[in-house]
Amino acid sequence: MAIENKKLVTSKAVLHDKFGRKLNSLRISITQKCNLKCFYCHREGEVASDNEMTKEEIAQIAKIAYQLGMKKVKLTGGEPLLREDLPDIISEIAEYSDEVSLTTNGVLLEKNVETLSDAGLKRVNVSLPSLVPERFKNITKKDFVEQVKDGIEAAVQNNLCPVKINMVMLKGINVDEIPNAIDFAQEVGAILQLIEFEPIQPENYAYWKTFHYDPALIEYWLKKRAVSIQENALHKRKRYILKKNSDPVIVEVVKPMHNSIFCQNCTRLRVTSDGKLKPCLLRNDNLVNIIALIRQGASSNELEEAFKEAARLREPYWRGENGKCS
Repeated sequence: MAIENKKLVTSKAVLHDKFGRKLNSLRISITQKCNLKCFYCHREGEVASDNEMTKEEIAQIAKIAYQLGMKKVKLTGGEPLLREDLPDIISEIAEYSDEVSLTTNGVLLEKNVETLSDAGLKRVNVSLPSLVPERFKNITKKDFVEQVKDGIEAAVQNNLCPVKINMVMLKGINVDEIPNAIDFAQEVGAILQLIEFEPIQPENYAYWKTFHYDPALIEYWLKKRAVSIQENALHKRKRYILKKNSDPVIVEVVKPMHNSIFCQNCTRLRVTSDGKLKPCLLRNDNLVNIIALIRQGASSNELEEAFKEAARLREPYWRGENGKCS
């Protein structure tokens, strides 16, 4: 499928939902397959499906999103590097997106990083639940911690920056490693992103309580050591700038659970690997089936209407006491 150059694609007004939140980025899951079995994985909130989109379909969805003001695309999974056509997907999307980024577990990253960079990939997030081999294997069921660390270093060396290391904080499992993770991030030149454990069924309180670590505890620790504190526009995440041995290192804290401010500042729309527009990670009762329209030969205007319907269906999962996104 031929995709016109982005210089010829007109970007229209940014979509807003009924809560006033704008949509300016798209997160596309391109596969449910993965080569790790992390017990805490929320699988991008997807239900099981083996009906993956083709690279042409992914590109067409990203193109419509760009026309509606969603200038950034993040590819995720499963593990995106399990798709052999990933460089082609990146290359097509990069023609009309301002930034294509990738979330990966990093196992296959080192040997593919140059190809991905050449295709147009701009930056990467790499999951690293533990630096300790035995713990890493217990969490992921695979002994790949060194491959992941090598992949992170290769990404930095190939200027896929900022490289972000995603560490989901798990009570009783890896929280004691946070200082070492900060040191590793500083050593390789990456940003450490500490992420609150977020099960896909947040109402399952017992499961959540077992592994949940309160981000307020680590934020208190970081505040005492930070030379400055910034704020990321997406979700209003706090960024703590630490100085160790005169070199700065950035630590971001992502706390989505029971956080209305997080939801209030969400500007992302998701796409499932089988082609459904997904307004919220934690819901599957408001999906918009855009892939069916594409396979029926729908026009660009009809596909834009699907996006507008997804925008209308967006609601903050976590809200303030008054029920509003505030």
